[in-house]
Amino acid sequence: MHTFSMVEAREQLTRLPEMFAQELESHGEIETITVTRHGKPVLAILPWELYESIIETMEILGDEEMMAALREGIRDIEMGRTVSAEDVKAELGL
Repeated sequence: MHTFSMVEAREQLTRLPEMFAQELESHGEIETITVTRHGKPVLAILPWELYESIIETMEILGDEEMMAALREGIRDIEMGRTVSAEDVKAELGL
């Protein structure tokens, strides 16, 4: 994880998209950037795709019906109640 002081973050702000792209190319993953003030974390900078996935996850976790469906799906998998992709495609006529 990268850490910048508030002053460093201000200086690097326009370069951050390129830094994220380089991180993805070299490490296969993108980490957040921590911005500190007086040595204490005050902000996190993250790629938009990561932000969107976090928001979507939070929405799912907050939806009782979706969580019930997820738990049921996990139970089905654990009990072996699954259907192969080939069977699903055949049933859909694909």
